[in-house]
Amino acid sequence: MSDLETRPLTPAFGVEVSGLDLNTVTADHLFPQLRALFENHSALLFRRQSLTPDAHLRLAGLFGPIEDRKADERKPGEAFEIPEVSNVTGDGTLTTEMDLHTLNLQSNMLWHSDSTFMPVPALCNILTAKTVTTEGGATELACTRAAFADMPEARRERLRNLLFRHHYSQSRRRISPELADLPMFHKWPEQVWPAVLRNPVNGRESVYVASHVRGVVGMDDAAGMALVDALIAECTAPEYVYSHQWDVGDVMLWDQRAVLHRGTPWPYDQPRRLTSICSSMTDADGLSEMRARAGK
Repeated sequence: MSDLETRPLTPAFGVEVSGLDLNTVTADHLFPQLRALFENHSALLFRRQSLTPDAHLRLAGLFGPIEDRKADERKPGEAFEIPEVSNVTGDGTLTTEMDLHTLNLQSNMLWHSDSTFMPVPALCNILTAKTVTTEGGATELACTRAAFADMPEARRERLRNLLFRHHYSQSRRRISPELADLPMFHKWPEQVWPAVLRNPVNGRESVYVASHVRGVVGMDDAAGMALVDALIAECTAPEYVYSHQWDVGDVMLWDQRAVLHRGTPWPYDQPRRLTSICSSMTDADGLSEMRARAGK
């Protein structure tokens, strides 16, 4: 990795990577080094890139199949559009604070891992800033692998034997019952996944939890959710968190198997626009093991 420079984002996880243009990354050029950093450090930051949409898609495709949540909504021949995380509407106006779209953005301010509610969860998210605000609007990451490593072995063993129930509407219901009832949050049935995942490359374990969890298999709802909420709080203690204040062009990518994330509030009269592509897990990333442990 002599052609790349890295420095830690925190003592617990993550590195900032410099000395490369992400637009030039291919399967043979630089990606093997980036993938190794991804497995070892869980989160990578690249400052002030000029990532093109084509390069964004190409990089995400190197990690795995492109996640497409709207495949069922597009007409035949209609192209995939890179998803945006933004309060800017199609006509350039901004959504208001109580608009359902804004409430959906507020749901992203809960700690979560993307797509745990889907039959094939996400491996990574590649997020880049296009329009940033003068204050607020940070993205925070929390390393559940570091948190798990710090737990007593008896607690780790208990978590290894738990299964969590995930549903998209759960995180939205925490913000607004009206939001949670929208059809888009009921596309997929409940998914059951192990509470602890093992990285098949290096064997390191992490907690697999999210604001999408609505119960624990074998526990009543109140006890299960109390456990889940306490676990998220434990995994997001300050020593496991990195907070990134965006500059235009910054790119962050992280391991959804081992890192929670959330947005932070910003003034709703200011535009904010990030573009985001998730890559889906494959059996090589531990998907088959997850399914087997969940009895699928």
